[in-house]
Amino acid sequence: MDPTDRETACFEAGVKFGALYHQFAGAPVSPKSAASLETAIEETIENQPYCEEVSVDIHTDELETTRGYTELTGEYMDVVMRIEYEDCIVHAEMAMEDGYPLMRVVDIVGE
Repeated sequence: MDPTDRETACFEAGVKFGALYHQFAGAPVSPKSAASLETAIEETIENQPYCEEVSVDIHTDELETTRGYTELTGEYMDVVMRIEYEDCIVHAEMAMEDGYPLMRVVDIVGE
C-alpha cells in the first residue's frame, strides 16, 4: 500500500530534521556568529524538496554563559518548519525536552 500524503509529509519533516541536526551539530558557534549560522541552516534546509519554511533560533543568551569554544547542539537552538506535500501541510518543531532535542510533528493540515 502506498503511503498517504500525510504520511509522506511527516516523513519529509523527519528527513529535514535529520539533515539539519546531523549536518550542523558540532559546528562552532558564538553569540557573534549565531545569526549567520541561523540563516545558513534555514537556507540550506529550505533547499530540500517540500520544505516551505524553516525558522532557527540559536539561544545567544545561553551561548554567552559558555567559556571558550562552543559547538552547536540541540540545547542551544529551537527549530520550527513547515512542510507542504500535495494538499497536506505539516508543522514540526525541535526543542529540548528532558535534556533531549525532541523533534516532533505539531500539526497536520489536509489529507
